Amino acid sequence: MSGFQINLNPLKELLGFIKVLEWLASIFAFATCGGFKGQTEIQASCPPKLTENKTTTAVFCYPFRLNEASFQPPPGVNVCDVNWKSFVLIGDYSSSAQFYVTFAVFVFLYCIAALLLYVGYMNLYLDSCKLPMIDFVVTLVATFLWLVSTSAWAKALTDIKIATGHNIVQEILPGQNKEALCYFSSVTSMGSLNVSVIFGVLKLC
Repeated sequence: MSGFQINLNPLKELLGFIKVLEWLASIFAFATCGGFKGQTEIQASCPPKLTENKTTTAVFCYPFRLNEASFQPPPGVNVCDVNWKSFVLIGDYSSSAQFYVTFAVFVFLYCIAALLLYVGYMNLYLDSCKLPMIDFVVTLVATFLWLVSTSAWAKALTDIKIATGHNIVQEILPGQNKEALCYFSSVTSMGSLNVSVIFGVLKLC
């Protein structure tokens, strides 16, 4: 077996250049999804007891177990005598999110291993009959699984946007209670999550 010899020429060729792009795409994919933290806000009032709107907030983040994200009123404030902590967002999208992030990490590690092989052991790679075939098969399987994980995550992201949007007012009891008037206020922008899907698609290109 030949020793490690640095040769950057493979990075200028299609084989190495594509692996570099895949490596970068995997970084952005798991970083934008795994590092997300957001919140959705509801304003509530119960005249004549409370005429001023008070904000209750539900914080959610990766891995998006929304059914564990309860609403929290401002500290020390009793909003309409409602136990807001008993009301949570709807849905558990952890399986899709974790599958996507975990596989992105796998692609990240595989690309590092492949690039080390291209840059340091290209002679061994070219002289071997098995290594190019193994590389091809792994890349083929990884591309298919990336397609599956990206599709699942894109669908989950659509559902997350719905579950944290204005429809939440109709999904919780205070929003249907005559004494408590609830209005959807805002939700954190999910632009970074959209980016994670875009990089997932770019990985397939």
